[in-house]
Amino acid sequence: MLALTYHGPKRVFVEENPEPRIEHPNDVVLRVTRATICGSDLHLYNGYVPDTRVGTIFGHEFTGVVEEVGPSVASLARGDRVVVPFNIACGACFFCQRERTSICENTNPLTKVVGGVFGYSHTTGGYQGGQAELVRVPFADVGPMKIPDDLSDEDVLFLSDILPTGYQAAEMGDITPEDTVAVFGCGPVGLFAQRCAWLMGAKRVIAIDSIDYRLAFAQKYNRVEIVDFKEHPDVVSRLLEMTDGRGPDVCIEAVGLEAKGSLLHGVLGKMLRVQAGSPIALNWSIQAARRGGRVSIIGVYGPPWNLVDMGSAMNKGLTIKAGQCDVKRYMPRLVEHIREGRIDPKALITHHVPLEETAEMYRIFNARADGVLKVALIPPGAK
Repeated sequence: MLALTYHGPKRVFVEENPEPRIEHPNDVVLRVTRATICGSDLHLYNGYVPDTRVGTIFGHEFTGVVEEVGPSVASLARGDRVVVPFNIACGACFFCQRERTSICENTNPLTKVVGGVFGYSHTTGGYQGGQAELVRVPFADVGPMKIPDDLSDEDVLFLSDILPTGYQAAEMGDITPEDTVAVFGCGPVGLFAQRCAWLMGAKRVIAIDSIDYRLAFAQKYNRVEIVDFKEHPDVVSRLLEMTDGRGPDVCIEAVGLEAKGSLLHGVLGKMLRVQAGSPIALNWSIQAARRGGRVSIIGVYGPPWNLVDMGSAMNKGLTIKAGQCDVKRYMPRLVEHIREGRIDPKALITHHVPLEETAEMYRIFNARADGVLKVALIPPGAK
């Protein structure tokens, strides 16, 4: 089969790979119908994630049709259309029983930090991903959700990750009708966090970014106020000006480890790799939030440490919530939001390309070129 495989930083190729097979009775094999490139895939592409091995197939956001079914699978049959959460969860452990599927304790034996993830290095279990014609899905009775007949694959593609992630980001902010919410980042997760902040009753939503087309899309798609930090490099001061000197009630950090920061952050995080990225957006969130406010961290960071302003967080009495998204528990309610027209996820798709062109799309996506927000990758033969 064809699949996008990793050969080193900024070296990915679509090439022939062995087809996946049933390895456990509760596996299924999907024929992929749609996949996409996530902003966190760029962390792999640029070599920021340790133990990303040559030959790894990327991709943790995909839909597909069940092609093969393991003998113990009870909920799926050949021909079913499904969307698959990026987290791989066993469904039975302490955390899964509490709907915390992102921190399943049985799907990633290499670490006690996070559960298994499709196509995201051996630090998350070494599972192959879905930027391919076929993909093996473990614990098939737990993760995949059947796609309703009245919805297309592209309607629900982002239920695999970024839409639930944006929803959880807003939920962790405990938003009330009097709240001003600042969302750092107008990438796809930030855009969905903005939309979901409105759904949860926010009074104002402010979006912060520096990329013109993203800010323009955020204004059009989400009716938000914007802060362009090219024009306002002192973001914290600008947010204080916009909020009577007090600061936003809720700050959502939807940027993560590739944030542009100081020279020190760049040297430590991106050159020496001794901290997990550049936490400038996280520090802005902490420093801008009003005293007694809330900070929601959904941007991807990795161990071991970061130069984070915990002194301000403590002294201001902030409540901080963070975590990978527990995708599965949000899928049913988000299907209803999509069906009722409150969210149109596919509006973020700016590019439809054949799977064979995925390597070039990584280059474009990494450069933030050609107005790209999200890309729908279409494998050969997919409708």
